[in-house]
Amino acid sequence: MNSYTHILVGLDLTEECPEILQKSAALARACNAKLSVAHVIEPLTFAYGGDMPIDLSEVQDQLQIKAEQELLRLIKQADCQVEQEHILVGQPATELHHLADQLGADLIAVGSHGRKGFAVLLGSTSNSVLHGAACDVLAIRVNVKQDAK
Repeated sequence: MNSYTHILVGLDLTEECPEILQKSAALARACNAKLSVAHVIEPLTFAYGGDMPIDLSEVQDQLQIKAEQELLRLIKQADCQVEQEHILVGQPATELHHLADQLGADLIAVGSHGRKGFAVLLGSTSNSVLHGAACDVLAIRVNVKQDAK
């Protein structure tokens, strides 16, 4: 089996991101692969259906600036070698698929909360990334509560 050459990590900028980035960086080092990170901001017009009579572009710009700062902070905190950082606007799974194709990434890594029941049926970002990806997808399990012994 050939090793991975370019790993794209999708980060949602939640508190689990350092763990996801560290595990992805360790895999990239083990494979001698490039590591790129991305965060996808859903457009505010999606969230509000475009029915609001106000201009949301300034708010969207502020979200993008804050996301860029947070992504750079995470990378610095993880102290890992990142080839490229990307802040995209759109639907997360679609944007990650497109970016992976553009970069020639052969693995997309995302966090998975290991939800059960309705959350699995309704889908999640990691599940959406899995379906429709042209490359391998690694779901990194995060926020798993350890059973008390």
